[in-house]
Amino acid sequence: MLLTCLKLYGAALFWGGTFVAGRWLGGTTSPVTAAFFRFVVASLALLVLHWRREGPLPRLSPRQAAAVLLLGLTGICAYNLLFFEGLTRIAASRAALIIALNPVAITLGAALMFGEPLSRLRLLGAAISLVGAVVVITRGEPGLLLDVGVGAGELLILGCVLSWTLYSLIGRRAMRGLTPLGAVCWSSVAGTLLLACFALPAGSLLEGARLTAGSWLAIGYLGLFGTVLGFLWYFQGIRALGPARAAVFINFVPVNGVLLATLLLNEPPDSSLLAGGALVLTGAWLAIRPATGTRAKG
Repeated sequence: MLLTCLKLYGAALFWGGTFVAGRWLGGTTSPVTAAFFRFVVASLALLVLHWRREGPLPRLSPRQAAAVLLLGLTGICAYNLLFFEGLTRIAASRAALIIALNPVAITLGAALMFGEPLSRLRLLGAAISLVGAVVVITRGEPGLLLDVGVGAGELLILGCVLSWTLYSLIGRRAMRGLTPLGAVCWSSVAGTLLLACFALPAGSLLEGARLTAGSWLAIGYLGLFGTVLGFLWYFQGIRALGPARAAVFINFVPVNGVLLATLLLNEPPDSSLLAGGALVLTGAWLAIRPATGTRAKG
């Protein structure tokens, strides 16, 4: 139990660190190159891991192949292009707290698409998180939404939330018959091939040859720790504790992102970030917590 919790927190720590690594790469590498090489590294590592644990990748049915393509398009290709581009425009800490809307967006999406029950408490949590997001996005001045709208960086990171929500909802139903590792591996490979369609015409191979050792270390961290190990530990946590209790650890991702950005990027959080972040995390916890009187299946 303790080891499982440590692994889940470790996954949240690694994912929090992706905002720092992505923000750092934004000053040295184009977004499409960073996204492409992150998943080249991740896909190669996942293929080796899958071979050692489960053997060759399983054949896909036509339905699964279509699902894999959609997963690669949403959760890998679109998410990462938006992620790296967004981090060239806004601070890592602010991006991490906008991404904290993911659990709320997935909860609302599951209710709309699959008819899952949405209690008053979960609706309240969604509302609180959205208010917190507005505070974070507008830097504590909601009136700016009417005057100047939402900034490009914030819109790009909100696009990440939409992409990840679609990825989660598609994967939830369409990938039946595959193990979690198989689904992640196939979607990573598909996403890498889709990213290559953007990266190769943009000259990413030549850019990659000129990257510094520091940039490759950041890409290696994103691919190995922020993707492979993070997903592996998270899925192990789901298997041991159940999805509801494991999902609670997702709330540590933005917290770790803000702390690491403060320590490593000298991005001290202002009052709007702290207040809005507290609202986002409180609302997210209310939205994903299991209903009273129920127990998550382990």
